[in-house]
Amino acid sequence: MSGYRAALDAFLAAPVSVSWRDLSIFTDGTVARACAAVDAERAAGHVVAPAPERFLSALALTPLDQVRVVILGQDPYPTPGHANGLAFSYVGPPPLPRSLVNIYKERAEDLGLAAPSGGDLSNWAKQGVLLLNTALTVREGATQAGSHLKLGWRAVTDAILAAVSQRQQHVVFMLWGLPAQAKRALIDESRHLVIASAHPSPLSARRGFFGSKPFSQANDWLKAKGEAPVAW
Repeated sequence: MSGYRAALDAFLAAPVSVSWRDLSIFTDGTVARACAAVDAERAAGHVVAPAPERFLSALALTPLDQVRVVILGQDPYPTPGHANGLAFSYVGPPPLPRSLVNIYKERAEDLGLAAPSGGDLSNWAKQGVLLLNTALTVREGATQAGSHLKLGWRAVTDAILAAVSQRQQHVVFMLWGLPAQAKRALIDESRHLVIASAHPSPLSARRGFFGSKPFSQANDWLKAKGEAPVAW
């Protein structure tokens, strides 16, 4: 069974990584050290999500030079079978994760679109929506949310956000919840739009996520900058 370090090497050798691989975190060992820490977790008997071949899916599906929107989550779903490497995305049988249900509720209220039956958000990713978590892995289990936040992923995702801010011209950053909003200093707000609100979790969605209209805000701003809107 291949591990996360091996999956990193495969990603860097593949064409999908071409826009990301020159970031210093990939050349100076920062990502490799985080992957080694995750492999040590698995060697100690912990089940980790998402699977190694999926943990870099956000970067693989959304090249750096095509990023138009960033949606920042905290860490992957810890529920077994839920995480697939894209923040908030879910591929599997019902029921959908509750945060995603709330995202769909706000999307319906904001844009008048019926909720999809499935939770796969890869279509967003392919349109330039970087679905990034602040930690790229997590231990599976009901009480394990946040379990890998201190394994070195902070430096990785901070560098990714900073690179998007520095290299792209007009990007919408959706910062949902206080951990995501703590990254705001990495964003050049003279060029980019920040939409900050409560997290879509059932614990906080009614404290400012519902009614925030992030999808229409993003599209209105993109169109004003001469960019194509996202088909949410």
